Amino acid sequence: MMDAVDRVQAIEDLLNESLKPEFLQVEDESHLHVGHAGARDGRGHFRVSMVSAAFNDMPVLARHRAIYAALGDLMSSDIHALAIEATASDEL
Repeated sequence: MMDAVDRVQAIEDLLNESLKPEFLQVEDESHLHVGHAGARDGRGHFRVSMVSAAFNDMPVLARHRAIYAALGDLMSSDIHALAIEATASDEL
């Protein structure tokens, strides 16, 4: 399991590589969930805000699935919760 800084970098790297965002912000919100049952195993809580042409003509649920797929094993090894704001570039 990675530390918080490495987790944010890993999330950014995976999303940049697979979804080529025009804007990407990843925030570690784990400190807001200290004591939460899901945080006891050491995995983190993160917020992703992202704009990508990859989301053009894609429904919201499919955008979330694309992000989960891009993050792969991190979803089970390092991420407990992920809040997502996924915007298509043609919506701006």
